[in-house]
Amino acid sequence: MRRTCVTVNVAGGFGVIGNGTITVKHRFRRMVLARKTQLRTHRARWVFTLFLALAALPAAAAGQQRVPQSLSLDQALEIALRNNPTMQATRNDVRVANWNLTAAYGSWLPTASLSSGVGWQGVGEQRFGSITAEQLGFGDQPSFLSSNYSASVGFSLNGRMLMAPGQARRNRDATRAQVRSQEAAIRLNLTRAYLEVLRQTESLRLAEQELERAQLNLRLAQGQQEIGSGNTIDVHQAEVAVGRAEVDQLRSRTGVQTSRVRLLQQMGVDLSAEPELVTAFTVTEPDWTADGLYAMAFGRNPGLEAARAREKASSFGVHMARSSYFPSVSVGAGYSGFTRQASNTRSQEAQAIAAGVGAVQQCRSLNQLLSGLPNPPAPQDCSLLVTSQATLDAIREQNRGFPFDFTNSPPSASLSISIPIFQGLSRQQQVEGARAQLFDARFQVQEQELALRADIETRVAEVRTAYETSLIEERNQALADEQLRLAQERYRLGLLNFIALSEAVTVKARADRDRLFAIYIYHDAVANLEAVVGIPLRNP
Repeated sequence: MRRTCVTVNVAGGFGVIGNGTITVKHRFRRMVLARKTQLRTHRARWVFTLFLALAALPAAAAGQQRVPQSLSLDQALEIALRNNPTMQATRNDVRVANWNLTAAYGSWLPTASLSSGVGWQGVGEQRFGSITAEQLGFGDQPSFLSSNYSASVGFSLNGRMLMAPGQARRNRDATRAQVRSQEAAIRLNLTRAYLEVLRQTESLRLAEQELERAQLNLRLAQGQQEIGSGNTIDVHQAEVAVGRAEVDQLRSRTGVQTSRVRLLQQMGVDLSAEPELVTAFTVTEPDWTADGLYAMAFGRNPGLEAARAREKASSFGVHMARSSYFPSVSVGAGYSGFTRQASNTRSQEAQAIAAGVGAVQQCRSLNQLLSGLPNPPAPQDCSLLVTSQATLDAIREQNRGFPFDFTNSPPSASLSISIPIFQGLSRQQQVEGARAQLFDARFQVQEQELALRADIETRVAEVRTAYETSLIEERNQALADEQLRLAQERYRLGLLNFIALSEAVTVKARADRDRLFAIYIYHDAVANLEAVVGIPLRNP
């Protein structure tokens, strides 16, 4: 009899075979094992992917801000002031200064403390000075458990504590001034980096133009050679000029890339971004005067503001030093309790029983003595003096205080007033040291003001010189352009040799680069002047 077997295919579908052999079980088992292996592989891949995602979470959370594709100078400054690591580290000092001021006010508040503890003392011979417990009749001492608590409130006030908030506030003002000074440094460095990218971009444009001119001259030399007016030397010289122009173009591209990386570094963002700089800088005739700029800078220069803030902090430091002559007041109160529990009460019970036996014996001796009198009184009932079971139960009950059945100690309170009279001239030494710091701070302010005046004078002169230089270089550029045009035309007509044409090309390239250099020297000078004054002086 021929049997048919159904073969199940996990991948899809089923088939009917009639080979008469039982192959379903083995084939199905292999498919199931393969499916399980595939599922485990997928599961492992999902786990690995999830692990990588979780590992990347901190980096994604700490990722830098996205740089816009079109980046203006104001946007770059805003991003830098928010993301620059140096700027963030400087701002952290303000947070510390704020907490210093809060802590200075907090020193005026009373202090409170609550403490508790437990202890254990093992079995052994205790010593009280040179006498042991056994010598005092307290042998066979058990182990003890103990617990205690204490609560205290205190308040103290002195001159330094009174002056501390004022000192902390002035130190905070000095820290904030330092932050503004750092912001000004970030603005100057970022503006320079922004200008450097623009300068390198313009340099690349000039390099591309020089390459086009060199290629044009090569074609002219080749054309002159074809018609018989030129020679091979002119063609080779033109080819060398093309090669040099290609090298200059390559260097200019590298300069653009490196300057862009430096700009992104100043901004504190991802260095792989490639934003397009959209802020245009124009050369305008400066109409600033040194006196007018000094009037503005006197109240806005970040360095001068920081120096003045340090002077104020040093001035208050003198008052802080003098506060050591003031008296101090301290008030305190405390409350405490304790428990002590022995591991057993056999010793106490034995002492109580022994005391009862002694009392009975004394009572009997007294009755016997009184009975010999002519009119003896009624004898006492000595059995009442025997230690009762209630007394023993009370001893056991009193030993059950651990850990919370405290025996309260008497409360305490104190008030003290301390008036310093003589401390070896150390206080006056602190005062004189604070005065010296104050004088140093004042001299630094004066030095900063003189330096500010000198910087403005020199920066204004540099801006004017850079502006006039840019005008001259603009005129030179126009003349070099005209000279090159005429030289190319004369060479085309055969009226000029290739050496003269190369010289005209060199003069044109030098004029272009000198013009570019003069323009950005002007913008750098204006940026330096703005950093000294403390406010923007131009609208890019």
